[in-house]
Amino acid sequence: MAKMQFQSVDEYIQAQPPAARAALDRVRSAIRRAVPEADELISYNMPTYKIHGDAVLHFAAWKTHYSLYAASESLVEKFKTELRPYPIDKGTIRFPLSEPVPESLIERIAKFRATEASYQPTASPSLPKSEPAL
Repeated sequence: MAKMQFQSVDEYIQAQPPAARAALDRVRSAIRRAVPEADELISYNMPTYKIHGDAVLHFAAWKTHYSLYAASESLVEKFKTELRPYPIDKGTIRFPLSEPVPESLIERIAKFRATEASYQPTASPSLPKSEPAL
């Protein structure tokens, strides 16, 4: 059977088992509260939030958990105490479907990622060119 290609976040959530839908709705709401300016779309066949074209977060449902992507090293360091109960591997944070959704934590993670994603190092200002000596 071919893997379904999702066209919207609504379609993605509705395609999940009933036990996962409520959790995913809460994850989605937490992200939307945290970064209401983010564009919501499907990328890599999962819900994705972008600001100015830069990916802030993705989430996906699995059999016994849902995951948030992309957890940078600085994000994991900043939230290390709160993330201690959750497995983290290669930029993925896994939250069990059997536990309440930590909406406040997800909101703060989304805000942090929005700041990280939108940070663009500025080039050093150009120095004025000197006038040629006459």
